[in-house]
Amino acid sequence: MSEERLMSKKKPAYPVSSQLDAYLEHYNRKMEIPIFYEDLLRFSGSVVVYDSDDNDTLWVRVYYSEYDRVEIDLSLKKVYSILLSDGGDNIIQYLNIDAVDFCTFGNSKPFRIKVRNILNDNFTYFYIKKTDASRIYGLELEHMLSPYNLNFLVYKDTLIEEHIAGIPGDVFIKDMLPKCTESEKAQLAKEFVKFNERCMIRLLGDMRSYNYVIVPMHDFDHVVYRIRAIDFDQQCFEGKLKVYRPQFFKENFQMVELVRKKLLVSSVDQYKLEERSIVAKRIKSSGNRIKKLRAICRRDSISTAANVKMLREQIYELTLDMQFKKCRKMGRVLDLTLDFVKRNYEDVSMKQIMENRIKID
Repeated sequence: MSEERLMSKKKPAYPVSSQLDAYLEHYNRKMEIPIFYEDLLRFSGSVVVYDSDDNDTLWVRVYYSEYDRVEIDLSLKKVYSILLSDGGDNIIQYLNIDAVDFCTFGNSKPFRIKVRNILNDNFTYFYIKKTDASRIYGLELEHMLSPYNLNFLVYKDTLIEEHIAGIPGDVFIKDMLPKCTESEKAQLAKEFVKFNERCMIRLLGDMRSYNYVIVPMHDFDHVVYRIRAIDFDQQCFEGKLKVYRPQFFKENFQMVELVRKKLLVSSVDQYKLEERSIVAKRIKSSGNRIKKLRAICRRDSISTAANVKMLREQIYELTLDMQFKKCRKMGRVLDLTLDFVKRNYEDVSMKQIMENRIKID
């Protein structure tokens, strides 16, 4: 666990290139929507949102003038229909916009929309943010390389993301981890090792405890836990390799301690290998989609020259692959990293085939 300051400068938002825009349209990520991020900034005032323990959540609940509210509510219902249904108007009569919250913390400054079905009081959330190319790459890579699918839409300068359900990591660590059984703690340690490895492979940074959620799942007679990233703002930007490894953030200290206490070094190595193999299989199975995304990312500008130089040197020291020394774009670093993982998986698989003398037709 490092105490050094891993991140110092605020990350800028990067524009969507024409190639990335065409990619999003081809894969139905781009769709015309009736409201933009800037429209939601016209709120008249706000009140602080507190949690059940009266702690400031860093979100504020905004309100609009009566005239704006009618228009905004209708538009948000239509966005819900486009994102989560068939885009038709039939369901709008059954929806109510219960709250529009604005987060003043972090880079993306998102709006969180709470939508309730008036027939049964079921509700869900979605988020409206400013478009950022690196965040879009992060969402797409999460969709293809993690165990989870993601639903989002992009139109001009506005990004719509569906809600990822789960218990915020910082809340879980503080309130629920101490109550976990020893077997549950061991399973959480395993999941954190795999999550840590997955973030490093696809260069997803800043996975402090409040940027991921822990999802409890009932499996027969016990509960298993999964860890899911919820913030993709720091995809392929920072120069320090440690930023892409959740284990180095002090906010994750208790999770790292869990790994140290519950897992042998051999088990940690095994879970890392498992995760690298799974990611390699997902790269292969994603076919042309990930090939197109990687090709676009290789040419895109989503970081600074100084960050690219720092990261390529640190990854070279880890892999001893000379190709990293030639990188001029962060997308090229990502591309080589994914290729390195896939190539090593294929080499190991071929070695196993040869050692076992399995005949290939």
